[in-house]
Amino acid sequence: MFKKTKKASLKVVKKIKDINEHVDFKAILKLLKYFSEYKFALIAVFILSIVSTIFYIIGPNILGNVTTELYNGIISKIQGGDGINFNIINSTLLMLVILYLISLSFGILQAQLISNIAQNISYKLRDLIYKKINKLPMSYFDNHQNGELLSIVTNDIDTLSSTINQSLTQIITSIMMLVGIVIIMLSMNWILTLISLFIMPTSFGILIFIVKKSQVFFFRQQNYLGHINAKVEETYAGENIIKAFNNQQNVKDDFAKLNETMYKSSWKSQFYSGLMMPIMQFFGNLGYVIIVVVGGVFVILGSVTVGNIQSFIQYVRMLTHPIQMIAQITSLLQTTAAASDRIFKVLEEDEEQQTVKNSILPDDLKGVVEFSHVKFGYDPKKIIINDFSLKVENGQKIAIVGPTGAGKTTLVKILMRFYDIQGGAIIIDGNNITDFDRNELRKMFGIVLQETWLFNGTIMENIRYGKFDATDEEVINAAKSAYADHFIRTQSGGYNMLLSEDATNISQGQKQLLTIARAILSNPKILILDEATSNVDTRIEILIQKAMINLMKKRTSFIIAHRLSTIRDADNIIVMDKGDIVETGNHKELLEKGGFYANLYNSQFQNNE
Repeated sequence: MFKKTKKASLKVVKKIKDINEHVDFKAILKLLKYFSEYKFALIAVFILSIVSTIFYIIGPNILGNVTTELYNGIISKIQGGDGINFNIINSTLLMLVILYLISLSFGILQAQLISNIAQNISYKLRDLIYKKINKLPMSYFDNHQNGELLSIVTNDIDTLSSTINQSLTQIITSIMMLVGIVIIMLSMNWILTLISLFIMPTSFGILIFIVKKSQVFFFRQQNYLGHINAKVEETYAGENIIKAFNNQQNVKDDFAKLNETMYKSSWKSQFYSGLMMPIMQFFGNLGYVIIVVVGGVFVILGSVTVGNIQSFIQYVRMLTHPIQMIAQITSLLQTTAAASDRIFKVLEEDEEQQTVKNSILPDDLKGVVEFSHVKFGYDPKKIIINDFSLKVENGQKIAIVGPTGAGKTTLVKILMRFYDIQGGAIIIDGNNITDFDRNELRKMFGIVLQETWLFNGTIMENIRYGKFDATDEEVINAAKSAYADHFIRTQSGGYNMLLSEDATNISQGQKQLLTIARAILSNPKILILDEATSNVDTRIEILIQKAMINLMKKRTSFIIAHRLSTIRDADNIIVMDKGDIVETGNHKELLEKGGFYANLYNSQFQNNE
């Protein structure tokens, strides 16, 4: 459903701008812990990188020897000697080809190992986040958009995978290449090497400056990506409402604001990171020019050979490559740090306490429920249920009515421990609900909500969601009790009919019958019906009412209702207003009192007239 307005979108923009925009690189250190179980594979990658790099960087030195041999051969020919010795040149070139092939083979093996590591870590993090989502309290979902979580599970983890795949090998290779090239250059001519290295502090200084400038924008970019995903998901979910109210332009304007901020952050982050390569190339070219000039002087003086200068020029060119790779990796690490920060923030969120010591098993419980001086607020500073007390006997049908915001649905949430209360106690058969493991507590409840939830799967699979080990016969019997069997058999494929996403290929009333069948199959001790008939036509409502009668037999039932005509036969009606009970009694007694309930009932009757 489309919820956000232009004002809300502006709040989202402000919210992101208020975030601490400096990337916390501690998240990278947390990520490194996940590499520990792959230490042997990483050692192998390290060794392969070293060997591959060594074979690669000695190539120019060998080529320099070929150049020297050609130069000496030509001079010898001019002076009347034997000329060029092609046997030496051919054997040298053959050795060079073999070295390059070995380097390539090691590089391929190294890439395969690092790819496996990257995918395994991505798999593990994705699995941890998915499991974490199931352990997060409901308050977390109240304060975060679904699209943000979706972005973390998909975009952020994909960013990590790409970085590990690309950067880990490059880091090792770059360091080894840098060290190896410097050693070879020093062995050839220390003066030329010092001249070449003179440019490195300057280039690294500029690199650090660019990193500090760009990291803010990388962090913004990752945050805005999550909010854009949330906006897109929200818009598609409420597309029919948007069009019905001709609100397309406002939606476009809201998205444009988010997209504009995303564009600015992305542009600036990419611009700054894009400066790294041309700047490093400039310093590389500068060093190349200096070496050519100074090296030429050394050749004239006879202190170095032509081949050495040719090799040295290649090494100067190669020297800029690892620096450029480090610059590129630094850019990737900023995005990775932002992605890691978002991932670990989710993983480090406080979880619901799922288990308790000496927990009670609900097997022999009957379903006597008591609210004793319950005090609750979603925000502890804003209490909405002040002093709520109620006792419900086994098998009773309790209707909870009241105006919007009275606290009716809130009672359901605290009864099932979606939220914990701030005061008082909720007791089932003499046991405080905090003495049950949460999953065991929730097994006692069957719930049918106003908003149906069905997943992409067959009708059989959706009903069986209430009891995974149920047989086909048990599923069909549950459907019959819910008066859903007839309509199911008229569908193409019957019980094996595939429901589309959000079950849009069946009606709202049919969805509700399936959710009732699911609740019947789960055979709960306590039943909660939250406006189960509010969105259906009269014919389907009659079927749903019959199905609910079957469902409520011999079960403690809480019926939350706005249409008071549907709860006339309730054993007890609890009338709530502003989080407290204002009246109790059956339908007849409450009408005779002429109080709050009577006013509600009569106003609905007059409106229906």
